[in-house]
Amino acid sequence: MVKLNKIYTRTGDDGTTGLATGPRRLKHDLRVESYGTVDETNSAIGVARLHTADMAGLDAMLMRIQNDLFDLGADLSTPETDESPSYEPLRIIDHQVERLERDIDLLNADLEPLRSFVLPAGSPASAHLHLARTIARRAERFMVALSHSDGERVGHAALKYINRLSDFLFVAARHANDRGHADVLWVPGKNR
Repeated sequence: MVKLNKIYTRTGDDGTTGLATGPRRLKHDLRVESYGTVDETNSAIGVARLHTADMAGLDAMLMRIQNDLFDLGADLSTPETDESPSYEPLRIIDHQVERLERDIDLLNADLEPLRSFVLPAGSPASAHLHLARTIARRAERFMVALSHSDGERVGHAALKYINRLSDFLFVAARHANDRGHADVLWVPGKNR
């Protein structure tokens, strides 16, 4: 169990932050941007959950995802190296990706078929889930860029998880819009 007694350490006052393994990185480092944006996604899901309490199945899925996102942050803040670590680092695993896929399929089964692109609108829950989806996509862009940076590694399961998460959040947003019946559809050229 993690125990945090002191919230401020003053060690970041120079614009750096410590990775889980100890090395310090600039706060705008791509790895820090990656796990920071994962944390932002988690917070956006927390706000969405203020509106999903009456959707027990969806809310339980979102709660599991929030926990997974802490796992993903731990994974990203513990860079893979060729050296053997002194402890077993927490990594995203394929089982977590597979569970997301099952949840997507479960929610998608009852949705109104799409006739157009969906605007990020509708119910408060849906709008917040769409916002979380776009933040997850930004996290994915950072993670992919990080995975292509010299000397950096990002686990394949972690990349799959963040990609699948935005798919889940899209389907969840439609589910929160009365299973797609209250979706706000894009009408191309409507305001010309």
